[in-house]
Amino acid sequence: MHRIPAGAAIATCLALALPAAAQQSQPNREAMIRSALSAAPSTMRDTVRVTDMEGNVLRDGPPGFTCLPAPQGIAGPMCVDEVFLGWVQAWSKREPPRIKRAAFAYMLAGDSPDGGASNTDPFAPQPTAGNDWMVEGPHVMVIVPDPAALEGIGADHRHGGPYVMWQGTPWAHVMMPVGSRPAQRDVAGR
Repeated sequence: MHRIPAGAAIATCLALALPAAAQQSQPNREAMIRSALSAAPSTMRDTVRVTDMEGNVLRDGPPGFTCLPAPQGIAGPMCVDEVFLGWVQAWSKREPPRIKRAAFAYMLAGDSPDGGASNTDPFAPQPTAGNDWMVEGPHVMVIVPDPAALEGIGADHRHGGPYVMWQGTPWAHVMMPVGSRPAQRDVAGR
């Protein structure tokens, strides 16, 4: 009977196990594409470009809009035009956005159940009793070059109509709900 040295056995097990573990830890490409496309209107789904949150192209498409899958724990999947994509990139780096024209984003799947965002703090990672966290249903977002132009709209999201999220910041944008709002996440202290 041949004996396999313990070190060789462990190395063989690791070599066999690591590729499987790596495959399981990588996000599923098709699932990310499905997530991203759930934000798009039906008129775009067959052709729109899809990237992951790091900008890696998952599916190529014509210039114009790019769809992104839901990030973990905040917001949901979205389809953004090229100006709004620049806004998203600036937000992710915590840099003021450079907006040259009105821009648009679709979030027709709404926020993910574990997502949502603070209505007042652009960088809040989780709901708290003081940051007006909400999980929005299907909606469209609009940004404009001068956030001061949004001052008359108001930030109250409880009436069901358009409202300004992150009012008074460089990332202020109009939220236009177009469907039902889902259950809200629990907030400690409420």
